[in-house]
Amino acid sequence: MDGSGRAEMFLRNYKLGKTLGIGASGKVKIAEHTLTGHKVAIKILNRSKIKNMESEEKVVREIKILKLLMHPHIIRLYEVIETPSDIYVVTEYVKNGELFDYIVEKGRLHEDEARSIFQQIISGVEYCHRNMVVHRDLKPENVLLDAKHNVKIVDFGLSNIIRDGHFLKTSCGSPNYVAPEVISGNLYAGPEVDVWSCGVIVYACLCGTLPFDDENIPNLFNKIKGEIYTLPSHLSPGARDFIRRLLVADPMKRITIPEIRMHPWFQAHLPRYIAVPPPDSMQQLNKTDEDILTKVIKMGFDRDGLVESLRNRVQNEGTVAYYLLLDNKFRKSNSYFGAEFQKHVEGYNCINENETAASAVAQRPAGYVNYQGANMRSQVERKWALGLQSRAHPREIITEVLKALHELKVCWKKIGHYNMKCRWDPSQHERTTINNGMRSLYFGDESTIIDADNTCSQPNVVKFEVQLYKTREEKYLLDLQRVNGPQFLFMELCVAFLAQLRVF
Repeated sequence: MDGSGRAEMFLRNYKLGKTLGIGASGKVKIAEHTLTGHKVAIKILNRSKIKNMESEEKVVREIKILKLLMHPHIIRLYEVIETPSDIYVVTEYVKNGELFDYIVEKGRLHEDEARSIFQQIISGVEYCHRNMVVHRDLKPENVLLDAKHNVKIVDFGLSNIIRDGHFLKTSCGSPNYVAPEVISGNLYAGPEVDVWSCGVIVYACLCGTLPFDDENIPNLFNKIKGEIYTLPSHLSPGARDFIRRLLVADPMKRITIPEIRMHPWFQAHLPRYIAVPPPDSMQQLNKTDEDILTKVIKMGFDRDGLVESLRNRVQNEGTVAYYLLLDNKFRKSNSYFGAEFQKHVEGYNCINENETAASAVAQRPAGYVNYQGANMRSQVERKWALGLQSRAHPREIITEVLKALHELKVCWKKIGHYNMKCRWDPSQHERTTINNGMRSLYFGDESTIIDADNTCSQPNVVKFEVQLYKTREEKYLLDLQRVNGPQFLFMELCVAFLAQLRVF
């Protein structure tokens, strides 16, 4: 049986149409879903080709992440059909192609159009971060436009999951769009590198060129790390200020997504449904559209079974039909899968911000840490906060931290500008305390630092990481994360550390 025959045998619920594109690992075809009549795109990936290209991990990662995400500006994954020879990935059909081609066609976009596209990109990227996903390869080629020029973010093959207390180090992405800390080989939390890439995208939309471009890669990287770019004279003052705040080489000083939302240039003509942070996936799973549910039940599906499958994210014929009908219903309004998510939003400056902030906290999934800080700058200050917050300059904070570690006889190893691995041996602390004034062997001399990765055999040794990151404008958060060792000893160390910093 030839390839077409194989595909039709396994894709009984679809009528295959023309080929939209052919790549090294397979092809993409347009198809019609027979139960609903809606168009989809089907990526046909050949297992042998994927294996030969060593891209199995990328494919698995993209599928896993797309199954987590449900957002109007992120490509929708409807189902995955696996066979011994091929993988069929059924996604939303996006008609108008890449943002890159659209920019090339128009030369550069009018400021209002560029802003509208950027607002949608930020809405999708923020949703990813809220659901602990960082894209890591944002660029105009990975932003598609539908028939109404609405954004669909695609290609999550280089994405990764954000985990509490863990930082990424993989250098990936396209050279022209990659953040300085990534090309420098530094550790990064994740969201900040997506913000940099968004800055390059908005520059490309407004200017029709890339801010950083050079045929020589070392020269290109020097321009990126040195923030060497020019702003054309046709840009408005607001756009110029916005770009300058996005393309900041130091990730600690770079604007965050909550700050992007507050910027006057971004707020202009802001659609109602983007004016508040999107609901997370868990909230969406608990919502069902009764009209769509009724239509799918009429197709012959059991109501209880369908509702259970939707809540547990089970992929079957009923759930595929449900989401195809749902997406078609709300495609015109661009809402977050239901009018209930936008009916209270009459304008960004008229929102009940306290209620919105409280709702956002309640909707967060278990294990969620907001690396980007508060969702809205004007939300009510919380009584409790994670870690230590300071308004001092990052260098001053790190200096004080190192002094405190030195006094406590903590061994440390720098693994980033604002990140270090630490090791505390209480017995070492006791021995050095006897010799009053003795300088720690490990402080300030990286050549003599004991690598914390190789010192976990002693039962009473505590290993932990210290990380400083930005939470909001002029404010930084210091986080201590235990890696291993006795929990109570770690707590004892934290108390002593706070005392050294004169927190209490």
